[in-house]
Amino acid sequence: MPQAPDDIAAHGWHPGHNPWAVALTVTIATFMEVMDISIANVALPHIAGGLSAGVDESTWILTSYLVSNAIVLPISAWLSDRFGRKRFYMSCVALFTASSFLCGLAPSLGALIFFRVLQGLGGGGLGPSEQAILADTFPAAKRGMAFAVYGMAVVLAPAIGPTLGGWITDQYSWRWIFFINVPFGILSLSLVSFMISDPPHMRKAREEAQRSPIDFTGLVLVATGLGALQVVLDKGQRDDWFASPFITWFTIFSVSALVVFVIWEWRQKHPIVHLRLYKNSSFAVANLLMLLAFSSLLGATLLIPQFAQISLGYTAEKAGELLSPGGFAILAFMPLVGFLSSRVDARYIIAFGLLVVSFALFRMTNLTLGIDYKTLMMWRVYQAAGMAFIFVPVNTLAYTDMRPESSNQVAAMTNLARNIGGSVGISAVTTLLARRTQIHQDYLSHHMFQYNPRLQQLLSEMTNRAATRAGSAQALRQSYARLYFLLQQQASVLAYIDIFWILGIITMSAIVLLFFAKKPKPGQAAMGH
Repeated sequence: MPQAPDDIAAHGWHPGHNPWAVALTVTIATFMEVMDISIANVALPHIAGGLSAGVDESTWILTSYLVSNAIVLPISAWLSDRFGRKRFYMSCVALFTASSFLCGLAPSLGALIFFRVLQGLGGGGLGPSEQAILADTFPAAKRGMAFAVYGMAVVLAPAIGPTLGGWITDQYSWRWIFFINVPFGILSLSLVSFMISDPPHMRKAREEAQRSPIDFTGLVLVATGLGALQVVLDKGQRDDWFASPFITWFTIFSVSALVVFVIWEWRQKHPIVHLRLYKNSSFAVANLLMLLAFSSLLGATLLIPQFAQISLGYTAEKAGELLSPGGFAILAFMPLVGFLSSRVDARYIIAFGLLVVSFALFRMTNLTLGIDYKTLMMWRVYQAAGMAFIFVPVNTLAYTDMRPESSNQVAAMTNLARNIGGSVGISAVTTLLARRTQIHQDYLSHHMFQYNPRLQQLLSEMTNRAATRAGSAQALRQSYARLYFLLQQQASVLAYIDIFWILGIITMSAIVLLFFAKKPKPGQAAMGH
């Protein structure tokens, strides 16, 4: 059995610098990249206006980034093994930083989309590389705390991204949401070149990878399959899903490519993605939990500010501020979770986190049009606090009984699960919101028949009030218009409530998965025996 990282350290290898300095160094670029996924969302109307493009066309600014990001994630481990993890990581930081600068200078929508593709290619390798670096840098007893630092970046960044993006766009220009990455990218490159080094098993892996043939077929299949899947998830609801030939053909293309990819890779001696790692039940459960947790997190992250703006009339900045306290809750609890991860069975911590998140989502089913800012904000805080107890132990669970040379593959696949989970969550809640609103609107309208006494009373009261400012005929028309608006609002609220019920039930049901995971030893956060 290969040596665990602690054994490697005991036999002479040390990262060369304080492990916490290494952790902070690699977190800079990852935080920047994860935040960039959400920071551009609120600026889309400004970007469309500035580049004389339609709002629908401008959504490709988001889609292009997600597609290229998804393509790089699963192959980042193979790239790290082949070229060396430090060299690959620095290349990703450099590409992300340079393309961010070019995005800020983009003279047209086409140019901006192209630069966003490059930005996504650079950003896709940052998260997996950081996670693998942390797994190799820290001894098992401290690995939970190290993943807590990583977790702060991954979970906090999407929460503050919309607020920061809105503020920068309002105060300066949308171009600065890209320019802001440049100084942090330069700082990250400088620190990484000085602080990071590859462990001995990485040098051995690089030599083996360079001697092995390149699996071009697997490379093409995973790139096309995941790229097409991301397009489907991002554009599906906007194009009415399978009513659109474009979405239908992309779905067929994606599913076919991914099925062939799985069959092909399973038989390869030198695969791009080591799918056989899924034979480890803990790793398989951790990936599924990561997918479900981020579906719930990013789904609710989309719903709360959207409800606040559309139904409550909040400004974009105020709606974004609803999410910020949740980010601070994560910051507060992450160190505690990191501490517990080295002493308590990870499955118990995850179960507690899932319970907290599900109860927070069930609380959100009490949503009304009269809800106040503080209540809405606290619901988000409860959900975010629960997420802090999920992310770190799920990552540590993924490394249970894994060999050191598998660290890159483990990191790549858990980050891919996180990425796809977020996309699935956003796509699912957007679709459910539209469909459930239509269903409730149809149901409520059936109770608005002419002889309904409550309807007649309400209509009479509204008409009498409106008649003081207009004629009786116009007052009646205004009353009907107001009544229809109220019906739409109520249907929308009921749809939000339905979705929070669904997310809560899915989150609570995920606890069952923990029974299929192996029992990790406290203190053995990753790659132990």
